[in-house]
Amino acid sequence: MHRFAILFAACLCACAPTFESAPRDASRSAVIGDETLVTRDGKQLPLRRWEAPGAPKAVIVAVHGMSDYSNAFDMPGQAWAREGITTIAYDQRGFGKNADPGVWAGADAMRADLADAVDAARLRYPGVPVFALGESMGGAVVLTALASQNPPAVDGAILVAPAVWSRADMPITYRAALFLAAHLMPGVILSNSAASKVVTIIPSDNVEMLRALGRDPLFQKRTRTDTLYGLVNLMDEARTAPARLANPPPILMVYGANDQVIPAKPTQSVIAELGNRAVVRRYDKVYHMLLRDLQRTVVHQDVVDWVLKRTN
Repeated sequence: MHRFAILFAACLCACAPTFESAPRDASRSAVIGDETLVTRDGKQLPLRRWEAPGAPKAVIVAVHGMSDYSNAFDMPGQAWAREGITTIAYDQRGFGKNADPGVWAGADAMRADLADAVDAARLRYPGVPVFALGESMGGAVVLTALASQNPPAVDGAILVAPAVWSRADMPITYRAALFLAAHLMPGVILSNSAASKVVTIIPSDNVEMLRALGRDPLFQKRTRTDTLYGLVNLMDEARTAPARLANPPPILMVYGANDQVIPAKPTQSVIAELGNRAVVRRYDKVYHMLLRDLQRTVVHQDVVDWVLKRTN
């Protein structure tokens, strides 16, 4: 997720759409298959698993960021499997191999899918602690889900550089452009690569990985303006979510000091508002994509240590 792309797209956002998910059948259980997560509304979301050998000590349900998909967790998933932790990641609606790629499903649907994935993980791995992990946009999904009236039944949550850059943190010029464009320029599609040529945002120091993403047909290179509008709405919710946390599970938040995607000010504000409800790890030489940066092994191990400490 490019910070400039968010800025630029905010200036071109379509009129405020509404998003409605299909009703969830309370009598139906969400199920994790070999390659799909079947949600309670019958949607089949493409899924990847990195299984720990033998019985897992813990399960992580991982939620990817903007433009990305479940393969975002291949590096940490392999590392965590060696430590006895199984990782499950699904392509969120509108991303990866799903139908209608690029179409924003709505934050409520994304949170409901997370809850379904957690319930399905508990069904597939009975008695094993289940943790939710969200990266960037996925971190906003996890954080707002924890602050909702029906939070997912997790034993802990890991926020990886969560997307908490709200309208209130943006310059007034961008907020004004967002308001005007929402009524004047519906249907505009932004090319992420074109935006990145104007202002360079470095999401990671792992150049080889970034080049691979550029070649990956499932990593989205173009973004609909209504999708960016939905993302900004989600970030608004995430920015204020700490004030709505009632009885949250243990939380680990990790972020890089070199993050150029999510500004430092809202990140620090969220950390302050979380207070002693979260353990925070800051990495001096790390960028936005912590789990895939060159220093990723340090972050991977910190997640392992934190998770396993809560499984004893």
